[in-house]
Parts: sequence; C-alpha cells; structure tokens
Amino acid sequence: MTDKKDDKSTWAIGGGTLIGIGAGFFFLQESPLAFVGSILLGLGLGLVITSIISSKKGQ
Repeated sequence: MTDKKDDKSTWAIGGGTLIGIGAGFFFLQESPLAFVGSILLGLGLGLVITSIISSKKGQ
C-alpha cells in the first residue's frame, strides 16, 4: 500500500481536467458543447491514466 503523501496518481485526474479546459477554450467560440466535451474527455483520460498508474504500483 502506498502512503498518501507518496501517491501522486490522482494528480492525473486534475491534470487531465485542466488540459480539457485549456483545449476547450479553443472550441468555445464555435460550440459550447465541444467545450464541455473536451472537459469530459480530459477527465476521462485522467481517470484512465490514474487506473493504469495504480495498477502498476500494485504489482
């Protein structure tokens, strides 16, 4: 089990969300739904990366 201070895998969720927001600002003028979609895509990508990192630490 990892220490809470040593576990940085959850940072991928926040990082993915920030990347999604940053990319979404480019699409905001064209379509607000594309902005929301890019935020959700970044969140989903962060969750996938977090699960990959967590599974590799458990091995």
